[in-house]
Amino acid sequence: MVLKVFWQGLFRNNPTFRLVLGLCPTLAVTTSLENGLGMGLAATFVLCCSNGLVSALRKVIPSAVRIPCYIVIIATFVTAVDLLMQAYLPALSASLGIFIPLIVVNCIILGRAEAFASRNGVIASLADGLGSGLGFTLALALVASVREIVGAGSLTVWGDLAFKNLNPGPATLAILPAGGFIVLGLLLALMNHLAAWKARRQGAPAPLPVSMDCRHCTLCGHGKEVAK
Repeated sequence: MVLKVFWQGLFRNNPTFRLVLGLCPTLAVTTSLENGLGMGLAATFVLCCSNGLVSALRKVIPSAVRIPCYIVIIATFVTAVDLLMQAYLPALSASLGIFIPLIVVNCIILGRAEAFASRNGVIASLADGLGSGLGFTLALALVASVREIVGAGSLTVWGDLAFKNLNPGPATLAILPAGGFIVLGLLLALMNHLAAWKARRQGAPAPLPVSMDCRHCTLCGHGKEVAK
């Protein structure tokens, strides 16, 4: 079960490409692969730690104040990540800027705490956090790679490790805000096409979009269950 939970977060329920969550950092920090990896790994750390602690305290936290408690837990780990990055990775911290502290309000983090960690054991919750976090990291890395290669003609993996002159005619639009929307939209379309193609090969109907509107909000659903 633990492995299945991990793979679901990594691919089947990928936060960016399947659930379309966390788009603010996805569009804002993916001007280079280094930024995407840094943001993704920071979010993965917070996801794992907050999921594990929420799961461990799920029978202690009163339902009426669960959301404020989750936010306090998440904010604690985000503060730790922010201070560590400022101390040991100052250049990356300056590049990511406000988006590291804003992990506190990232809907992926709070959503997994509420939808999964608050209802499952610690080990499964850690697997869910690791899978979702790495899935988010992979999505950021893919978007960032396309934008940096097309827009700057280079690929900055980490620090001085970079590949130059990958594109003889870079299009600056790709690393501008509008380019982020265009690249993400094209990648989402590609993911949907691949999912439909895979379903056809298996003789199954094309997968329906994942319902993530207000009617399916896990926060409201949890409240209704408690009220019953």
